[in-house]
Amino acid sequence: MQQQNQNAIVRRARRRRRRAGMTLVEIMIVVIIMALIATAVGIAVLPQLERTRVNSTRSDAQSVQSAAVLFLSQEPGADCPTVADLVEAGVLDRTRRTTDAWDRDFTIECEGTDIYVVSAGSDGQMGTEDDIRPQ
Repeated sequence: MQQQNQNAIVRRARRRRRRAGMTLVEIMIVVIIMALIATAVGIAVLPQLERTRVNSTRSDAQSVQSAAVLFLSQEPGADCPTVADLVEAGVLDRTRRTTDAWDRDFTIECEGTDIYVVSAGSDGQMGTEDDIRPQ
């Protein structure tokens, strides 16, 4: 009888030990599932990040364009200003962003009374299809 009790205790202890841990296969399955989820999130988020940068750059370019219009209305004989001229004259607040989302300076182009503010976009090359202008 005592032998049966000891055997039962040993069997219960073995079962507990088996249930207590995880096998290598279970851990690998969890890691693979986590990698798949991370990949899916990356695929979903990266295009949104690019759209956000473009929208932010358009908004900042619009602010620079408005400041350039104000500058030229206050300085009637002045040449086409640069972003530095606008900040120095105080028409563009120093707290406003004066570069695009890729930290490149905006280009201000003046044609007669029309003022255009352009960002080179993600490739950094002016005159390509990814140039960003305010709408």
